[in-house]
Amino acid sequence: MTSQVSSPVEQSGVAPAADGTATPPGAGDGKQIRRLDRVIIRFAGDSGDGMQLTGDRFTSETASFGNDLATLPNFPAEIRAPAGTLPGVSSFQLHFADHDILTPGDAPDVLVAMNPAALKANLPDLPRGAEIIVNTDEFTKRALSKVGYPASPLEDGSLEGYHVHQVPLGTLTVEALKDFDLSRKDADRSKNMFALGLLSWMYHRPTEGTERFLRAKFGKKPEIAAANLAAFRAGWNFGETTEDFAVSYEVAPAASAFPAGTYRNISGNLALAYGLIAAGRQADLPLYLGSYPITPASDILHELSRHKNFGVRTFQAEDEIAGVGAALGAAFGGSLAVTTTSGPGVALKAETIGLAVSLELPLLVVDIQRGGPSTGLPTKTEQADLLQAMFGRNGEAPVPVIAPHTPADCFDAALDAARIALTYRTPVILLSDGYLANGSEPWLIPDVDKLPDLTVRFANGPNHTLDDGSEVFWPYKRDPETLARPWAIPGTPGLEHRIGGIEKQDGTGNISYDPANHDHMVRTRQAKIDGITVPDAVVDDPNDDARLLVVGWGSTYGPITAAVRRLRGAGDRVAQLHLRHLNPFPANLGEILRRYDKIVVPEMNLGQLTSLLRAKYLVDARSFTQVRGLPFKAEQLATALKESLDD
Repeated sequence: MTSQVSSPVEQSGVAPAADGTATPPGAGDGKQIRRLDRVIIRFAGDSGDGMQLTGDRFTSETASFGNDLATLPNFPAEIRAPAGTLPGVSSFQLHFADHDILTPGDAPDVLVAMNPAALKANLPDLPRGAEIIVNTDEFTKRALSKVGYPASPLEDGSLEGYHVHQVPLGTLTVEALKDFDLSRKDADRSKNMFALGLLSWMYHRPTEGTERFLRAKFGKKPEIAAANLAAFRAGWNFGETTEDFAVSYEVAPAASAFPAGTYRNISGNLALAYGLIAAGRQADLPLYLGSYPITPASDILHELSRHKNFGVRTFQAEDEIAGVGAALGAAFGGSLAVTTTSGPGVALKAETIGLAVSLELPLLVVDIQRGGPSTGLPTKTEQADLLQAMFGRNGEAPVPVIAPHTPADCFDAALDAARIALTYRTPVILLSDGYLANGSEPWLIPDVDKLPDLTVRFANGPNHTLDDGSEVFWPYKRDPETLARPWAIPGTPGLEHRIGGIEKQDGTGNISYDPANHDHMVRTRQAKIDGITVPDAVVDDPNDDARLLVVGWGSTYGPITAAVRRLRGAGDRVAQLHLRHLNPFPANLGEILRRYDKIVVPEMNLGQLTSLLRAKYLVDARSFTQVRGLPFKAEQLATALKESLDD
C-alpha cells in the first residue's frame, strides 16, 4: 500500500454493503464515534487461524489511511503448532496513531482472542479497562481444560474490569456463508475475515485494499474469494448493526508527523531486499544471492527471486556452506554478492567469510538474528550475534559490522553495507533481527536520483612497473587511501592472478610463508577496516546537560527512544546515542562517552556491546539486558533508566 502525505487531512473509511457499495461509517442508529490519538490492537489465535494474515491486512489498510504504525508479529516455530495449546498461540500486534510512534506498544488496548489459549496467553499483557473480543464458539469444555481453565473465564468473573464482547465468530461466519457451496469446516476458516471486517468497522479502516487483495489471492478460486469477501463484509455489517458495539473509533492520519512524499508500509526484510536491489543498480553490477532457507531470513530469498528483471540471480543452495561459497564465487566473478542467514548459519559460514577476508573480495553477509544458541528460538528476536560477527572466525579476520535500527532503515543499511564492501573490498556483516525483519512501519519511498553512486572501477590493465621497466598486474597492490586491492574480473587478458586461502605475498599475491610478510598482511587488513569512513556518532542531548547517556544499537532504537521521551517529559535529563556502525566505531565515539557520568546500554543479549565499549574506551558502561525472545517495552526501559538516574 502507498499513500501520499502533504498536509494533515481528515479521512475516513467506507463500509461495504452486501452488494459491495459503500455507506458512511458509524451510520447505524445510536452509534457513537470516539476520537483517539492512538490504539494498540492484538489479534491472537491458533497458528492456523490466520492471525498473521489478518494483522497484515489491517496494517496495510492503516498504512494507506496515513497513520503512523509499528507492528509485532509473534508466532510459533512449528508450521502447524498444536491446536488449542499455549505454545501454539500466534499473535499480531499493531500500534497506530495520529502522531509519530516508535514501538508496537507495551500493552494492547484491544485483544481479539480466537480461543481460550489465545486469551490465557495474552491476558497478562492487558491493562484493566482493555477491550476483549472473544470467539465464544471455541470456549468448549475440552478447549478450556486443554489450557488449564477449571471453568470458563467468561462466566466465573475473572474478566471483571475488562470490556468483554462475546461474539460467536464461527457461527456468524457460517451463517453469512450459508448460500455458498462450502462445508461448515471450510466456511469456518473465514472467521478471521469476519473478525477483520468487525475491527475495520470499529476503527474506520479503508476496505478497498483488502477486497482487492482477496480477489487477487484467490483469483483461481472465485468461490473462495467470494466467500472471504462475504465474511469480511458480514463482519463490518455486524459491527454496524449489533447493539454490543455501541462505539466506533477514529484515529486521524499522522500526516503532520511525516515529511511530504509517497509512503508505503514495509517490513524490515522487504526493505532489506529492496536495498540490495538498489545497491546492485547503483553499482551497475548483477546482484547474486547464494542462500539456504532459514527463519527469519528466508523472506529475503523469496523476495529477491521475484526480481530477475533487475539483474538479480538467486541460488537456493543445499546448505549454508554452499550458499556462502557460491556467493563468494560470484564476487570473484564481478557480482555484488550476498548471502542471507541467521545465527546458526553464520557459524557454518565462518570459514568462507574468513576466506573472503583473505581474498579481499566484497561480500554482504546478512544475519537476521534470532534466539540462540543452536536452534534456539527460530521465530523470536535477539541481538546475541554481535560478538560472533566481530570475532567468530579463526585467525585475525576483521570484518565491518553495521546494524539497521528500524524496519525502514534496513533499506539504507543495505546500501551502506554495499558501499563499504565495494569500496574497501571486504566482506561486511549486516545485523538485523527477527523484530525488524517481521515488523513493519511507514517508509518514505526514496528519490532514485538521490541514492548514492556505488559505481565500481574494475582493474583493466597492469598496475606495477618492475625494475626492468616491464609492466605487470599485482593483485594485492593497494589503493593508498582505502588500502583496497584491485578487483580483477577473471578472464580479463593480462590480469591472471592466484586465488586461494593461503597467505599471499604483499603486492604480487604469490603464496608466502614468510613471517614478516604475514605480520604485515594481518596488520594491513586490520588497518583497512579501521580506516573505513563512517559518519560521526550524533548524540541526542537537547540541552547538553545530561549526566546519563543511553547507548543502543539495532532494533532497541524504538523502545529506547520511547523510554527517553517519557523521562524527558517528566523533567529528567537523559542523552541518547544509537550506533549503526559497530566495527569500526565512529571516530568521535570515545570523546562522546567520556562526557557522561553514567552510561547504560540496553541490549537483547547479556551485554555484548557493553563489553566492547568497556574494552575499547575504558568507560564504566553498564548493561541492562534481557533475552526473552521479545523486544523491550518502553515502560520497562524507562523504569530501569530512572533507577539509574536516581542511584
